[in-house]
Amino acid sequence: MERFLMLINGDWVDSESREYLEVVNPADEEVFAEVPRATESEVNQALEAARAAFPAWAGLSPFQRAEYLWRAADNLNQRKEKIGRLMTREQGKPLKEAIGEIEKGVEMLRYYAEEGKRAYGRIVANENSLDQSLIVKQPVGVVAALSAWNYPVELTGWKAAAALAAGCTIVAKAPSLTPLSPLEYWRCLFDAGIPAGVINAVTGAGATVGRQLVKSPLSQKVAFTGSLKVGLDIQEQAKDTIKKISLELGGQCPMIVSNHSDPAAAVKGAVRRSFRNMGQICIAINRIYVHEDIYEAFLSEFKKETLKLTIADGLEKPDSDLGPMANRQGLEKTKHHIEDALAKGARLICGGKRPPGNDYQKGYFFEPTIVADTTHEMLIMTEETFGPAVGVMPYGSLDEAIELANATPYGLAAYACTNDLHEMHKLSQTLEAGSVAVNNVDAGIMNVAYGGWKQSGIGHEHGHEGLAEYLNLKHVRIRYREP
Repeated sequence: MERFLMLINGDWVDSESREYLEVVNPADEEVFAEVPRATESEVNQALEAARAAFPAWAGLSPFQRAEYLWRAADNLNQRKEKIGRLMTREQGKPLKEAIGEIEKGVEMLRYYAEEGKRAYGRIVANENSLDQSLIVKQPVGVVAALSAWNYPVELTGWKAAAALAAGCTIVAKAPSLTPLSPLEYWRCLFDAGIPAGVINAVTGAGATVGRQLVKSPLSQKVAFTGSLKVGLDIQEQAKDTIKKISLELGGQCPMIVSNHSDPAAAVKGAVRRSFRNMGQICIAINRIYVHEDIYEAFLSEFKKETLKLTIADGLEKPDSDLGPMANRQGLEKTKHHIEDALAKGARLICGGKRPPGNDYQKGYFFEPTIVADTTHEMLIMTEETFGPAVGVMPYGSLDEAIELANATPYGLAAYACTNDLHEMHKLSQTLEAGSVAVNNVDAGIMNVAYGGWKQSGIGHEHGHEGLAEYLNLKHVRIRYREP
């Protein structure tokens, strides 16, 4: 069994505790690697290293920092297949999906290498012609970065690339379920020659490592992707200090399918965004509202296209559509949501069980599942499932559909399908979400701000707004002498 190490102040180290987290392959439920359980002392060492390294890193020009990020991107691109295989073993997604995720990590490094050069300030006129106000942007300081297991490299990369481009130093906690590919991501940055202390990566339980990173006075910024429950805990742990916090939390995302939509495109989008990565994505479609005139036809095509999805061990069949779920806990929650819906009168359209055959006797495999005739008394329509199950219900008027779509505490993303311009306008204006995708299911792109409304979070990633999360504004007021 392979043991991976942590990165603290330029060295790859084991934990002084000599205690470890086991890493399980979700395709066969076998332990194949382990990572150290960092102690509070080691977390503090990493924070101290980041604080000590900050002045020199912040003092570089954005052009100089960009050179490091470009080299790191090249390293990551060269190692994408190796790291992708590691990700598939620890997370379950098919190899083609894992490699695609790492390619997004490469793109993110390259994007922020250049965006860091565009952290422009302003010159503001004063009433007195001899006075001048400068608005300058400077890096926040030490960043505590905590990312989720469902996209272990991409979500780590969102934080790393923007923070480093802004001039911040960073201590990252690798997700406990999938720590290996993030550690290899940090190795790519380390091998790019980034100075000691600028980047640090620790592993271990969130209750120890995550909380210490958040509550420490040494961290000036916390960036987190994960559940609402942990997001609330982060706010609680940070209450004794004032620091910038960005939280990207749960989704429970709706999709509205109008009778003025392109039916084939709507079905294609529903299949992709409901079941990709086994539904383990914050912007997954959890619930679909379909106009009553096309309801049964939509369900028939949705079932037909869903049944075409292939499920396999992502290393044995790299081009499969789906792998296993990442852990047993998620599998059990998915089953519970389905059972709750069926017990309350929903109709099972397809799925709802482990795939048949010897290939699926081990591992956290589950069939993509559609339940119809759902209501908001069912968990699948009101809680984030985070698994391969989606509820579908009919609606009569667009106002009814919008009211249902907005009737949750979440507001990360929402989807709509219609070719009616008036409906497009109304949906884009009234759906309560940080991202609204009309006639497509890609709610987030790299150069546009991404973040949630309501209980789905605060702050943004992606785009220039993502860079701004790691910058402080300073007003410099200058009075000149008469010439």
